[in-house]
Amino acid sequence: MKYKLLGRSGLKVSELCLGTMGFGTEGGWGADKETSFAIMDTFANAGGNFLDTANVYKLGTSEKIIGEYIGNHDRDYFVLATKYALKDNMTNPNASGNNRKNMMRSVEESLKRLKTDFIDVLYLHIWDDITPIDEVLRAMDDLIKQGKINYAAISDTPAWVVAKGNTLAELMGWSQFVALQVEYSLLARTPERELIPMAKHFGITVTPWAPLGGGVLTGKYLRGEQGRIKPESVRLNDRSAGITKAVVAIADELGISAGNVALKWTTQQGFSSIPIVGATKISQLEDNLKTVNVELTNGQLQKLDEISAVQLGFPGDFFREEAVKTNTFGGFYDKVEKRN
Repeated sequence: MKYKLLGRSGLKVSELCLGTMGFGTEGGWGADKETSFAIMDTFANAGGNFLDTANVYKLGTSEKIIGEYIGNHDRDYFVLATKYALKDNMTNPNASGNNRKNMMRSVEESLKRLKTDFIDVLYLHIWDDITPIDEVLRAMDDLIKQGKINYAAISDTPAWVVAKGNTLAELMGWSQFVALQVEYSLLARTPERELIPMAKHFGITVTPWAPLGGGVLTGKYLRGEQGRIKPESVRLNDRSAGITKAVVAIADELGISAGNVALKWTTQQGFSSIPIVGATKISQLEDNLKTVNVELTNGQLQKLDEISAVQLGFPGDFFREEAVKTNTFGGFYDKVEKRN
Protein backbone atom coordinates (compact mmCIF):
# COMPACT_ATOMS: atom_id res chain seq x y z
CA MET A 1 0.00 0.00 0.00
CA LYS A 2 1.26 3.44 -0.89
CA TYR A 3 0.07 6.71 0.63
CA LYS A 4 -1.17 9.93 -0.90
CA LEU A 5 -1.51 13.45 0.46
CA LEU A 6 -5.14 14.45 0.90
CA GLY A 7 -5.70 17.64 -1.07
CA ARG A 8 -3.30 20.47 -0.25
CA SER A 9 -2.79 19.12 3.27
CA GLY A 10 0.06 17.08 4.71
CA LEU A 11 -2.33 14.30 5.74
CA LYS A 12 -1.11 10.90 4.49
CA VAL A 13 -3.88 8.47 3.53
CA SER A 14 -3.80 5.04 1.91
CA GLU A 15 -4.26 4.88 -1.86
CA LEU A 16 -7.53 3.01 -1.32
CA CYS A 17 -10.24 4.15 1.10
CA LEU A 18 -12.41 1.55 2.86
CA GLY A 19 -16.11 2.32 2.46
CA THR A 20 -18.19 1.18 5.42
CA MET A 21 -21.75 1.91 4.29
CA GLY A 22 -22.44 -1.83 4.61
CA PHE A 23 -21.29 -2.18 8.23
CA GLY A 24 -24.48 -3.30 9.95
CA THR A 25 -27.36 -5.52 8.90
CA GLU A 26 -30.23 -3.02 8.91
CA GLY A 27 -32.36 -3.21 5.77
CA GLY A 28 -31.70 -6.92 5.31
CA TRP A 29 -28.16 -6.64 3.93
CA GLY A 30 -24.66 -5.82 5.10
CA ALA A 31 -21.94 -7.17 7.36
CA ASP A 32 -22.44 -7.99 11.03
CA LYS A 33 -20.03 -6.67 13.65
CA GLU A 34 -17.72 -9.68 13.59
CA THR A 35 -17.38 -9.56 9.79
CA SER A 36 -16.94 -5.78 9.83
CA PHE A 37 -14.11 -6.15 12.36
CA ALA A 38 -12.46 -8.78 10.15
CA ILE A 39 -12.74 -6.50 7.11
CA MET A 40 -11.08 -3.64 9.00
CA ASP A 41 -8.36 -6.01 10.22
CA THR A 42 -7.68 -7.10 6.64
CA PHE A 43 -7.56 -3.50 5.44
CA ALA A 44 -5.24 -2.34 8.25
CA ASN A 45 -2.94 -5.36 7.84
CA ALA A 46 -2.55 -4.40 4.16
CA GLY A 47 -1.49 -0.89 5.18
CA GLY A 48 -4.89 0.77 4.75
CA ASN A 49 -5.62 3.62 7.14
CA PHE A 50 -8.40 5.63 5.42
CA LEU A 51 -11.95 4.79 6.58
CA ASP A 52 -15.13 6.37 5.17
CA THR A 53 -18.49 6.38 6.92
CA ALA A 54 -21.46 8.71 7.56
CA ASN A 55 -23.86 9.54 10.35
CA VAL A 56 -26.74 7.83 8.51
CA TYR A 57 -25.03 4.64 7.32
CA LYS A 58 -27.06 1.74 8.68
CA LEU A 59 -28.93 4.17 10.93
CA GLY A 60 -25.72 4.96 12.80
CA THR A 61 -24.59 1.36 13.21
CA SER A 62 -21.64 1.81 10.87
CA GLU A 63 -20.19 4.53 13.11
CA LYS A 64 -20.88 2.46 16.24
CA ILE A 65 -19.04 -0.57 14.81
CA ILE A 66 -16.07 1.57 13.78
CA GLY A 67 -16.05 3.25 17.17
CA GLU A 68 -15.89 -0.06 18.98
CA TYR A 69 -13.16 -1.29 16.63
CA ILE A 70 -10.85 1.72 16.85
CA GLY A 71 -11.38 1.80 20.60
CA ASN A 72 -9.43 -1.45 20.73
CA HIS A 73 -6.76 -0.34 18.25
CA ASP A 74 -4.44 2.59 17.66
CA ARG A 75 -6.85 5.49 17.05
CA ASP A 76 -4.12 7.71 15.67
CA TYR A 77 -3.23 5.19 12.96
CA PHE A 78 -6.61 5.58 11.29
CA VAL A 79 -7.76 8.56 9.24
CA LEU A 80 -11.47 8.54 9.95
CA ALA A 81 -13.86 10.36 7.62
CA THR A 82 -17.56 10.79 8.29
CA LYS A 83 -20.33 13.00 6.93
CA TYR A 84 -23.22 15.16 8.04
CA ALA A 85 -26.31 16.68 6.35
CA LEU A 86 -28.70 13.76 5.76
CA LYS A 87 -31.62 13.32 8.14
CA ASP A 88 -31.38 11.05 11.16
CA ASN A 89 -34.91 11.88 12.30
CA MET A 90 -38.03 13.44 10.80
CA THR A 91 -39.34 15.34 13.81
CA ASN A 92 -36.92 18.29 13.70
CA PRO A 93 -36.68 20.60 10.66
CA ASN A 94 -33.02 21.25 11.51
CA ALA A 95 -32.07 17.57 11.83
CA SER A 96 -31.13 17.62 8.16
CA GLY A 97 -29.49 19.98 5.72
CA ASN A 98 -26.19 21.82 5.54
CA ASN A 99 -26.88 24.46 8.22
CA ARG A 100 -24.54 25.14 11.12
CA LYS A 101 -27.02 23.93 13.73
CA ASN A 102 -27.35 20.53 12.09
CA MET A 103 -23.59 20.29 11.57
CA MET A 104 -22.81 20.92 15.23
CA ARG A 105 -25.51 18.53 16.40
CA SER A 106 -24.50 15.81 13.95
CA VAL A 107 -20.80 16.02 14.81
CA GLU A 108 -21.54 15.68 18.53
CA GLU A 109 -23.68 12.59 17.84
CA SER A 110 -21.05 11.10 15.54
CA LEU A 111 -18.33 11.60 18.15
CA LYS A 112 -20.44 9.65 20.65
CA ARG A 113 -21.06 6.78 18.24
CA LEU A 114 -17.43 6.71 17.13
CA LYS A 115 -16.23 6.89 20.75
CA THR A 116 -13.53 9.36 19.83
CA ASP A 117 -12.60 12.93 20.67
CA PHE A 118 -12.04 13.99 17.06
CA ILE A 119 -12.99 13.24 13.45
CA ASP A 120 -10.16 13.44 10.94
CA VAL A 121 -12.19 14.45 7.88
CA LEU A 122 -15.75 15.81 7.94
CA TYR A 123 -17.66 15.84 4.64
CA LEU A 124 -20.77 17.81 3.85
CA HIS A 125 -22.75 14.86 2.48
CA ILE A 126 -25.12 16.36 -0.12
CA TRP A 127 -25.68 20.01 -1.07
CA ASP A 128 -29.09 21.31 0.06
CA ASP A 129 -29.10 24.38 -2.25
CA ILE A 130 -30.26 26.53 0.68
CA THR A 131 -27.42 27.07 3.12
CA PRO A 132 -24.79 29.69 2.18
CA ILE A 133 -21.45 27.99 1.56
CA ASP A 134 -19.72 30.56 3.80
CA GLU A 135 -21.90 29.34 6.68
CA VAL A 136 -20.67 25.80 6.05
CA LEU A 137 -16.99 26.67 5.85
CA ARG A 138 -17.04 29.03 8.83
CA ALA A 139 -18.73 26.33 10.94
CA MET A 140 -16.25 23.68 9.81
CA ASP A 141 -13.38 26.04 10.59
CA ASP A 142 -14.80 26.58 14.07
CA LEU A 143 -14.92 22.81 14.62
CA ILE A 144 -11.31 22.59 13.47
CA LYS A 145 -10.31 25.30 15.94
CA GLN A 146 -12.18 23.39 18.67
CA GLY A 147 -10.22 20.22 17.80
CA LYS A 148 -13.35 18.23 16.98
CA ILE A 149 -12.43 17.78 13.31
CA ASN A 150 -9.09 18.08 11.55
CA TYR A 151 -10.03 18.70 7.91
CA ALA A 152 -13.02 19.93 5.90
CA ALA A 153 -14.36 18.09 2.86
CA ILE A 154 -17.44 18.08 0.65
CA SER A 155 -19.50 15.58 -1.34
CA ASP A 156 -22.15 15.62 -4.06
CA THR A 157 -22.10 19.39 -4.57
CA PRO A 158 -21.97 21.52 -7.76
CA ALA A 159 -18.51 22.63 -8.86
CA TRP A 160 -19.33 26.33 -8.67
CA VAL A 161 -20.37 26.01 -5.03
CA VAL A 162 -17.15 24.24 -4.06
CA ALA A 163 -15.09 26.77 -6.01
CA LYS A 164 -16.82 29.69 -4.31
CA GLY A 165 -16.32 28.04 -0.94
CA ASN A 166 -12.61 27.44 -1.33
CA THR A 167 -12.08 30.93 -2.69
CA LEU A 168 -13.90 32.47 0.28
CA ALA A 169 -11.96 30.23 2.67
CA GLU A 170 -8.65 31.36 1.20
CA LEU A 171 -9.72 35.00 1.46
CA MET A 172 -10.98 34.68 5.03
CA GLY A 173 -8.20 32.44 6.34
CA TRP A 174 -10.54 29.50 6.96
CA SER A 175 -9.64 25.87 6.36
CA GLN A 176 -10.31 24.88 2.75
CA PHE A 177 -11.85 21.67 1.41
CA VAL A 178 -9.21 18.96 0.96
CA ALA A 179 -11.41 16.24 -0.58
CA LEU A 180 -14.34 16.01 -2.96
CA GLN A 181 -16.48 12.87 -2.96
CA VAL A 182 -18.51 12.26 -6.14
CA GLU A 183 -19.79 9.30 -8.12
CA TYR A 184 -17.08 8.56 -10.66
CA SER A 185 -16.36 5.43 -12.66
CA LEU A 186 -16.17 4.16 -16.22
CA LEU A 187 -19.98 4.22 -16.11
CA ALA A 188 -20.25 7.72 -14.62
CA ARG A 189 -17.81 10.18 -16.18
CA THR A 190 -19.89 13.36 -16.21
CA PRO A 191 -17.84 14.83 -13.30
CA GLU A 192 -15.18 15.43 -15.97
CA ARG A 193 -17.30 18.33 -17.24
CA GLU A 194 -16.87 20.65 -14.26
CA LEU A 195 -16.19 18.89 -10.94
CA ILE A 196 -12.87 17.25 -11.73
CA PRO A 197 -11.32 20.26 -13.54
CA MET A 198 -12.34 22.35 -10.53
CA ALA A 199 -10.78 19.83 -8.11
CA LYS A 200 -7.54 19.84 -10.11
CA HIS A 201 -7.41 23.64 -10.05
CA PHE A 202 -7.82 23.84 -6.27
CA GLY A 203 -5.64 20.81 -5.50
CA ILE A 204 -8.58 18.89 -4.03
CA THR A 205 -8.33 15.09 -3.93
CA VAL A 206 -11.26 13.29 -5.56
CA THR A 207 -12.61 10.30 -3.62
CA PRO A 208 -14.89 8.47 -6.06
CA TRP A 209 -17.86 6.59 -4.66
CA ALA A 210 -19.28 3.63 -6.59
CA PRO A 211 -16.02 3.28 -8.58
CA LEU A 212 -17.24 -0.19 -9.62
CA GLY A 213 -20.61 1.11 -10.73
CA GLY A 214 -22.42 -0.67 -7.92
CA GLY A 215 -20.69 -3.91 -8.88
CA VAL A 216 -21.60 -3.74 -12.56
CA LEU A 217 -17.97 -3.29 -13.63
CA THR A 218 -16.96 -6.53 -11.90
CA GLY A 219 -18.78 -8.34 -14.69
CA LYS A 220 -21.10 -10.24 -12.37
CA TYR A 221 -24.27 -9.03 -14.09
CA LEU A 222 -22.86 -10.11 -17.46
CA ARG A 223 -22.43 -13.54 -15.91
CA GLY A 224 -26.07 -13.56 -14.85
CA GLU A 225 -25.35 -13.22 -11.15
CA GLN A 226 -27.79 -11.42 -8.89
CA GLY A 227 -27.08 -8.18 -7.04
CA ARG A 228 -28.73 -5.19 -5.38
CA ILE A 229 -29.06 -3.24 -8.64
CA LYS A 230 -32.50 -3.47 -10.21
CA PRO A 231 -32.80 -4.54 -13.88
CA GLU A 232 -34.27 -1.15 -14.79
CA SER A 233 -31.26 0.74 -13.40
CA VAL A 234 -29.38 3.10 -15.74
CA ARG A 235 -26.27 1.14 -14.76
CA LEU A 236 -27.65 -1.88 -16.60
CA ASN A 237 -28.05 -0.97 -20.26
CA ASP A 238 -26.34 -1.59 -23.59
CA ARG A 239 -23.74 1.12 -22.96
CA SER A 240 -22.75 -0.23 -19.55
CA ALA A 241 -22.62 -3.76 -20.92
CA GLY A 242 -20.25 -2.67 -23.69
CA ILE A 243 -17.98 -0.88 -21.22
CA THR A 244 -17.98 -3.85 -18.87
CA LYS A 245 -17.06 -6.24 -21.68
CA ALA A 246 -14.05 -4.04 -22.49
CA VAL A 247 -13.04 -4.08 -18.81
CA VAL A 248 -13.36 -7.87 -18.66
CA ALA A 249 -11.29 -8.28 -21.83
CA ILE A 250 -8.42 -6.23 -20.39
CA ALA A 251 -8.70 -8.10 -17.09
CA ASP A 252 -8.34 -11.39 -18.98
CA GLU A 253 -5.26 -10.02 -20.76
CA LEU A 254 -3.63 -9.17 -17.44
CA GLY A 255 -4.86 -12.20 -15.52
CA ILE A 256 -6.62 -10.08 -12.89
CA SER A 257 -10.21 -9.33 -11.93
CA ALA A 258 -12.39 -6.89 -13.82
CA GLY A 259 -12.83 -4.97 -10.58
CA ASN A 260 -9.08 -4.37 -10.37
CA VAL A 261 -9.10 -2.87 -13.88
CA ALA A 262 -12.07 -0.59 -13.17
CA LEU A 263 -10.62 0.64 -9.87
CA LYS A 264 -7.17 1.25 -11.32
CA TRP A 265 -8.66 3.28 -14.17
CA THR A 266 -9.99 5.83 -11.65
CA THR A 267 -6.47 6.36 -10.25
CA GLN A 268 -4.73 6.83 -13.61
CA GLN A 269 -6.70 9.83 -14.93
CA GLY A 270 -4.17 12.58 -14.32
CA PHE A 271 -5.54 13.92 -11.04
CA SER A 272 -5.38 12.94 -7.38
CA SER A 273 -7.95 10.18 -6.90
CA ILE A 274 -8.52 7.74 -4.04
CA PRO A 275 -11.42 5.34 -4.81
CA ILE A 276 -13.71 4.25 -2.00
CA VAL A 277 -13.96 0.47 -1.99
CA GLY A 278 -16.93 -0.85 -0.09
CA ALA A 279 -17.01 -4.41 1.20
CA THR A 280 -19.37 -6.60 3.16
CA LYS A 281 -17.24 -9.72 2.66
CA ILE A 282 -13.52 -10.24 3.27
CA SER A 283 -13.15 -11.81 -0.18
CA GLN A 284 -14.42 -8.59 -1.81
CA LEU A 285 -11.85 -6.48 0.01
CA GLU A 286 -9.03 -8.95 -0.65
CA ASP A 287 -9.68 -8.70 -4.38
CA ASN A 288 -9.92 -4.90 -4.27
CA LEU A 289 -6.60 -4.71 -2.43
CA LYS A 290 -4.85 -6.38 -5.37
CA THR A 291 -5.50 -3.17 -7.33
CA VAL A 292 -2.47 -1.50 -5.75
CA ASN A 293 -0.18 -3.82 -7.73
CA VAL A 294 -1.88 -3.16 -11.09
CA GLU A 295 -0.72 -0.73 -13.77
CA LEU A 296 -2.71 -0.17 -16.96
CA THR A 297 -0.83 0.60 -20.16
CA ASN A 298 -1.52 3.70 -22.24
CA GLY A 299 -3.17 1.48 -24.84
CA GLN A 300 -5.48 -0.12 -22.31
CA LEU A 301 -6.37 3.27 -20.84
CA GLN A 302 -7.14 4.58 -24.32
CA LYS A 303 -9.48 1.65 -25.05
CA LEU A 304 -11.37 2.24 -21.82
CA ASP A 305 -11.45 6.02 -22.32
CA GLU A 306 -12.85 5.69 -25.83
CA ILE A 307 -15.62 3.21 -25.06
CA SER A 308 -16.76 5.10 -21.95
CA ALA A 309 -16.37 8.67 -23.20
CA VAL A 310 -19.14 11.18 -22.49
CA GLN A 311 -19.92 14.44 -24.24
CA LEU A 312 -18.57 17.33 -22.22
CA GLY A 313 -21.13 19.71 -23.70
CA PHE A 314 -20.52 23.45 -23.74
CA PRO A 315 -17.92 24.77 -23.15
CA GLY A 316 -15.81 21.59 -22.80
CA ASP A 317 -16.40 20.24 -26.30
CA PHE A 318 -16.25 23.77 -27.74
CA PHE A 319 -12.71 24.23 -26.40
CA ARG A 320 -11.66 21.05 -28.21
CA GLU A 321 -12.72 22.25 -31.65
CA GLU A 322 -9.73 22.76 -33.97
CA ALA A 323 -10.92 26.19 -35.11
CA VAL A 324 -11.23 27.33 -31.50
CA LYS A 325 -7.76 26.02 -30.61
CA THR A 326 -6.28 27.72 -33.68
CA ASN A 327 -7.90 31.05 -32.90
CA THR A 328 -7.11 30.89 -29.19
CA PHE A 329 -3.47 29.82 -29.55
CA GLY A 330 -2.62 31.26 -32.96
CA GLY A 331 -1.41 27.91 -34.24
CA PHE A 332 0.77 27.17 -31.21
CA TYR A 333 -1.66 24.88 -29.32
CA ASP A 334 0.56 21.80 -29.56
CA LYS A 335 3.69 23.80 -28.71
CA VAL A 336 2.50 25.40 -25.49
CA GLU A 337 2.83 23.65 -22.13
CA LYS A 338 -0.54 22.95 -20.53
CA ARG A 339 -1.24 23.17 -16.82
CA ASN A 340 -2.15 19.91 -15.05
